[in-house]
Amino acid sequence: MKQVDILAGEDGETAGTVSAAFRAPEGTPASDPGRPLTLPPRTSLEQFKDFMLRVNDVVGSENATVISSDAELQHEDYLDPSKAYDMYHVTPKEFFVSSAVVAPRNVPEVQGIVRLANEFEIPLWPFSVGRNVGYGGSAPRVPGSVGIDMGRNMGKILEINVDGAYAIVEPGVTFIDLHNHLVENNLREKLWIDVPDLGGGSVIGNTIERGVGYTPYGDHWMMHCGMEVVLPDGTLWRSGMGGIPNPDADPNAPPHEQKPNDTWGLFNYGFGPYNDGIFSQASLGIVVKMGIWLMVNPGGYSSYLITIPKDKDLHQALEIIRPLRVGMVLQNVPTMRHILLDAAVHADRTHYTKSDKPLNDEEMDAIAAKLGLVYGPPPVREVLLSVIKQSFLQIPGAKYFEPKDMPDNIVLQTRHNTLQGIPSTTELRWVNWLPNGAHLFFSPIAKVSGDDGVAQYEVTRRRCEEAGFDFIGTFVVGMREMHHIVCIVFNRKDPESRRRAHWLIKTLIDDAAKRGWGEYRTHLSVMDQIADTYSFNDHAQMKLNDKIKAALDPKGIMAVGKNGVWPKQYKREDFPVPMNGV
Repeated sequence: MKQVDILAGEDGETAGTVSAAFRAPEGTPASDPGRPLTLPPRTSLEQFKDFMLRVNDVVGSENATVISSDAELQHEDYLDPSKAYDMYHVTPKEFFVSSAVVAPRNVPEVQGIVRLANEFEIPLWPFSVGRNVGYGGSAPRVPGSVGIDMGRNMGKILEINVDGAYAIVEPGVTFIDLHNHLVENNLREKLWIDVPDLGGGSVIGNTIERGVGYTPYGDHWMMHCGMEVVLPDGTLWRSGMGGIPNPDADPNAPPHEQKPNDTWGLFNYGFGPYNDGIFSQASLGIVVKMGIWLMVNPGGYSSYLITIPKDKDLHQALEIIRPLRVGMVLQNVPTMRHILLDAAVHADRTHYTKSDKPLNDEEMDAIAAKLGLVYGPPPVREVLLSVIKQSFLQIPGAKYFEPKDMPDNIVLQTRHNTLQGIPSTTELRWVNWLPNGAHLFFSPIAKVSGDDGVAQYEVTRRRCEEAGFDFIGTFVVGMREMHHIVCIVFNRKDPESRRRAHWLIKTLIDDAAKRGWGEYRTHLSVMDQIADTYSFNDHAQMKLNDKIKAALDPKGIMAVGKNGVWPKQYKREDFPVPMNGV
């Protein structure tokens, strides 16, 4: 951790197992575009073609694409993401691949697709815009599932409520879209959004995956309010206060067109059991609308960078952060960034070394940095900043900087914008640390403590170097816990690099579980492994998930295998994940 940035302030004709039976034979003529590279499980080619003909009747042929050739698997750009496979794959590229991608245009079409899937018993894999990179992108856990592209046609900002400080959006609305809407409608002076590192992701997609940003509104799931969901049987459901009809709504209009209750975006819980959580990181429905709280412009903010010089200072810095964060002196979501995360934003690895070995301490700059934010009118910010300075500058060699002091520091300048809710894609650059760069995220949760932070850093850095990778990571400090995001950067076109990256994340999962650290989010290839680590009382959590899945999705058609939840129609051992990287 010889430079850490702490910044504050996302067909065989029928097959029942994953095998060659899933694959169209080599040399399949292009004259049969109706034959997918991978058939859905337990589905003949004839059944699949019948299903797609029925789907075309619902959405139009221009919105339904069969993944019939390798040409569909060439997308490799975050800004032009694949809708059919994992662009950052560690498994063979052709493994996690959809049989088709369907883009509904409205809620009734989503319902129609879901009902057809029940009739044909074909699994669906919904996604928002396909930019969930590092975790699998738009790829399905079960090869041959039909991808449901919710973002292509359903990208409306349905409402901005200025007085209530919330927005209601469809799945295709990105953080950049929402920010631009506020700017174009002269609302930016009143309302800010909270954004993650990359602004091109879906607001809904990031939120239901429990992604984070960096303002005081950084816990996106905490800030959602009001959901409209198509359930696995095609029923339309509204959460919380959405269960109360709006007296001004047209009762003769279709349910999805009826104006929600005026308190839908204001109060999450409604009456009775609170069910929103079962649609977060889940396989129980397709979210078609959602409310998200916006941050009222605080009247100003101050950003800063504090550098700390040595590895050993990590312990002290975390002990300083905890009381400041819990006490809301640090008002936003601070992050502690390793030097290589910043170095990779500035330039690729060859700019710093010609060696293929992981960089050692002597080759890394011995500066650790912390970027933070303070919000509010000047007198408030001045008081809080004085406390923050006094606390962190007690670390020997620590230094304090503001953005004006470092105008050429692209990371600081980008974070200066990110932390006031201005999205960007600048941080894409660190993926180019290696040629043909791709990444996996390993994301364990830990206490905000010097002992836990140092322990996680030592374990993860040692394993990264054992696998032949540089350690690149960041601690994202919440109110009372830390997300430790380890960025496993690998060469996606090098089978050996992919194999080592896959080995690394699987090994880190086991290392973490032995120490009581669980991951909050993960890549397709290791979902089952992480689900198994949540094993208290004979896997009581998973048993409850299984019961809910069976009740709400009896045909087992929705997001099969997502986060380790499998319907009774499927056995996960029939869908093993290959690990040879080729």
